[in-house]
Amino acid sequence: MTATSVAPRRRVQISGMLLVMGIVLATLTEALAGTVLAFGRADIMGDIHATPDEFAWLDTGYTALKFIGFMTAPWLMTRFVPGRLVVASTLVMGAACGIAALTARLDLLIALRVIQGFAGGILLVGGQAILFLTYPKAHQPLLQAVFAMGAVVAPATLAPAFQGWLIDTHDWTWIFLSAVPVALFAAGLMLLTDVPDLAPTIARRPFDWIGFSLIAVTFSCFTYVLSQGNRWDWFEAPRIAWLTALGMTTLLAFLGRQVKTRKKSLFDFGLFRSDDFSFAFAVSFVAGAALFGSAYLIPAFALSILAFTPSDAGQLLLPSGALFVGALLLAALLFQAYGIPPIATVPFGILMTMVAMWMLSGSTGESGAQDMMAAILLRGLGLGFLFLSITLIAFSNLPGQSLAAGIGLFNAGRQLGGLMGVAALQTVIGHNTAVNLTVLGANITSGTLTANERLAESAALLAGRGMDPAAATRAATGLLDRAVIGQSTVIAFDTAFNAIALLFVVAVPALVAVKLGLTRLSKVRSP
Repeated sequence: MTATSVAPRRRVQISGMLLVMGIVLATLTEALAGTVLAFGRADIMGDIHATPDEFAWLDTGYTALKFIGFMTAPWLMTRFVPGRLVVASTLVMGAACGIAALTARLDLLIALRVIQGFAGGILLVGGQAILFLTYPKAHQPLLQAVFAMGAVVAPATLAPAFQGWLIDTHDWTWIFLSAVPVALFAAGLMLLTDVPDLAPTIARRPFDWIGFSLIAVTFSCFTYVLSQGNRWDWFEAPRIAWLTALGMTTLLAFLGRQVKTRKKSLFDFGLFRSDDFSFAFAVSFVAGAALFGSAYLIPAFALSILAFTPSDAGQLLLPSGALFVGALLLAALLFQAYGIPPIATVPFGILMTMVAMWMLSGSTGESGAQDMMAAILLRGLGLGFLFLSITLIAFSNLPGQSLAAGIGLFNAGRQLGGLMGVAALQTVIGHNTAVNLTVLGANITSGTLTANERLAESAALLAGRGMDPAAATRAATGLLDRAVIGQSTVIAFDTAFNAIALLFVVAVPALVAVKLGLTRLSKVRSP
């Protein structure tokens, strides 16, 4: 091989590495912006003087527009050069984050969150589609494992740890500010590469304004209902009932329009003719519920029950990120080097996640990070095996012109599953806390010998430290009430951990039935 042929080859390799690095860093900006409210909620509410109802729009606006970004990205990729579209989305995300760090105006923050959500949806779909369309199928396991580090691992592990540290040491504005240099660096790396114009390989469809309006209303309604329904006791509040009815109506109208217009519709639903994609799309709901649900539940337990600081609560998930990444790379090696089919690791991922959640269901108010770490690490390992598998199952056999649409739908399914999972867990915790408090309270009365002994011991201890006897008795009663409330909440969290494990118990037979049904339908369609 001559030196003249080696040099261009090296340039291509370096360009490819820069492209992958740029796309992964771009997804990291979305991870930082998307999870900012997890630890910064209380601080942001205080600084901008927002009520819970006003603050809810920061979350709802971001998530709803992220859904809309997922759905419109395939169309945008046929009108603009995909590489430039991703670069532009990354820069818009960085600019919106930078401005958000400098303002305390609620209306402006809501507008910026809307922009961040839409840009985040586009860069996630566009970045992943570029990797699939630019590189051969044989290289996809490793490439998608690397992409998942930014798109899945970072929001679930790295971002919470980083944000918890920033909240403890600085303030919430630094979370937004940290996304700015990352966005600039990511855009710079992508601009240094020579990405081919992939637009001709994507199915070109007209923009359906009616369909777009219907699906935008649908996602806006569902996002508000799922994120705020628990606060309003679900359908006891007229607004939740009306928004649910409106969302269902517009969804049915959207689906009816897609069937009627077909090739003139906004989205290519013909990709559901692929059995692999249809199966992976169904799994994405369950995987999203497990990922987002457990990512919400573990820090919430640490903050509310174990009294961890935001920094400690964020770092609780960090070690599982290493196992998550390790599982992604190991699975990629098995698929790419040894030719093992992706479906083979799905049972291991499901089983590990189930066991991890069952182990966490034994946590108590006296548990520490070390007591929970084995289960948290096992969770990371299981999710790593699960997510790469379903990604490759979903997209490996899709034609290039349907890839962007498939990625958009798959991401929407995962996000919607996550919203449903978190909403269900919040409801389980709230309901079970009230029930447990009633049951425990009924068994701890003034006439109970054990209760009287505990009250007497607490009152004597407080009186021995100089408190007035009457005040000591009242304080002892308050301490007992707090203990009962705390134990009721611990039991409710344990029930929620068990609920995620039971989700797989119910979902696995359903998914097997879906797979068998799709296989039979495929045989019927085949001559």
